[in-house]
Amino acid sequence: MITTLHIKNIGIIEEITIDLNKGLNVLTGETGAGKTLIIDALLILSGERFSKEMIRKGETNSFIEACIYLPDNPQAIDGNIIVSREINSNGRNLCKINGRMVTVNELKEFMTKIIEIHGQNDNQTLLDNQYHLAYLDGFIGEKLATKKEYETYYEAYCKIEKQLKENYGDEKERERKLDLLQYQYEEIEQAKLKQGEEQDLDVQRKIMLNSEKIIENLKQTDIALGENAIDAISTAIRSLEKIENIDIKYEETANNLKNIYYELQEIAREITINREETEFNDEERNQIEERLDIIHNLKRKYGNTISEILSYKEEIKTEIEHIQNLETYINKLQKEKKEIEEKMQELANQMHKIRIQGAIELSNKINKELEDLEMKNAKIQIKVEEKNIFMNTGIDIVTIYIQTNLGEDEKQLSKIASGGEISRIMLGIKTVLADTDKVPILIFDEIDTGISGKAANSVAQKLHLIAKKHQVLCISHLPNIAAIADENYFISKNVVNERTNTNIKRLSEDETLKEIARISSGEVNEISLKYAQELRNKKVS
Repeated sequence: MITTLHIKNIGIIEEITIDLNKGLNVLTGETGAGKTLIIDALLILSGERFSKEMIRKGETNSFIEACIYLPDNPQAIDGNIIVSREINSNGRNLCKINGRMVTVNELKEFMTKIIEIHGQNDNQTLLDNQYHLAYLDGFIGEKLATKKEYETYYEAYCKIEKQLKENYGDEKERERKLDLLQYQYEEIEQAKLKQGEEQDLDVQRKIMLNSEKIIENLKQTDIALGENAIDAISTAIRSLEKIENIDIKYEETANNLKNIYYELQEIAREITINREETEFNDEERNQIEERLDIIHNLKRKYGNTISEILSYKEEIKTEIEHIQNLETYINKLQKEKKEIEEKMQELANQMHKIRIQGAIELSNKINKELEDLEMKNAKIQIKVEEKNIFMNTGIDIVTIYIQTNLGEDEKQLSKIASGGEISRIMLGIKTVLADTDKVPILIFDEIDTGISGKAANSVAQKLHLIAKKHQVLCISHLPNIAAIADENYFISKNVVNERTNTNIKRLSEDETLKEIARISSGEVNEISLKYAQELRNKKVS
């Protein structure tokens, strides 16, 4: 339940804090005092859209915060969850759950399971078709025991579906995948790539592109060595040989020059060979370019290096072998899937029959509640339709339809316009589902629009009944509802420094009687107070 609600800068609300209690909390007050703004604030806190025009004039932001007591919720700290939302005039949203920042969608998803608001701006799950099956199943209860068994089979079914999908889907998809892999493998295999090949080709290509420059400079080097250096050293050696017998040092120098002479001759031969090898013909040039093109094309498809391409080829080979041997495994999975489908269909058919019967019973109970609420012409019909698809809940789609007046066509409940009438319809449904409905907090706005007398008493009694299982907040103008409340709050407005402000006060028992008297006759006197006391005495224990 909401224990404390703090609202700041919403419309004429400057800042108020409300301490709420379990059971039925009824808010009454003057017209235009800001009762609906409190509902609007709760809608904003529930993740609904927000208009910047709702920010109090002269302020730059609005802030709503609630402390919610949910001892069984895993996010609760000491049983409490703090939820807040701040909205700025520049459009910036700041949503938090227990101090942790969340998105608006995350906030909405979280609050949908905690609070339902029925009135002018409904956001309740009951108007959402996807929740109708859960409401019906909750009403049926243990009679739907096969649902657990179905869910076990459905989990196994999804697992097999995933395995089949991971194994390339159906036969056509596997054949397409196999053809692609075999094409890729053959393309790489035919290229006969070698490690280091690209580097060698790049060197050859670089030499080829600079062949004229290389040949010319090798030629000049060859001439310089042959015509100058070698001949000069040869002349020097012959001169030293003539005096080597005079002193051993001349002999050593001659020997050193001879070694240099032989090395230069070897270098000269290498240069001559390099000159000859540097000459390329057009065919050799084309072969190198074509080979590099093949390698670059494969790199673009399969890897950044030859090593990566060859590794990918081995991966392809393994995958091809896996697919080629997959048939036996796939057949086994498909056989298991078929057996599970047959069992799921059997269980789903059983659930379908139980749900149809449950839908009739639930419809009748809700229609009885609508009669008590003086809506004798409104008829609820819950329809269970089979779909040709397995879902986690079976094969059924459940939709609540309603005929609001005799002679009119029935429509989906989600298509009915909101307002006081739809709030009473919701009240009738919630009365029947009170024991199975998991949403802990219910809020009703304008539920008393256009009703009085017997209908007003019935609405009050049903609100009190629901409040035994849920925390209920109700904005009302009816003394019958105010009298049945567990807690009463009075909302008023005053003007301070030429600004209108909303105030809220929790009423004592004497103040509650005066408020019941006020809304019953418009004034507080001995007669209206006596009537208020009579209504209060009728409060259901």
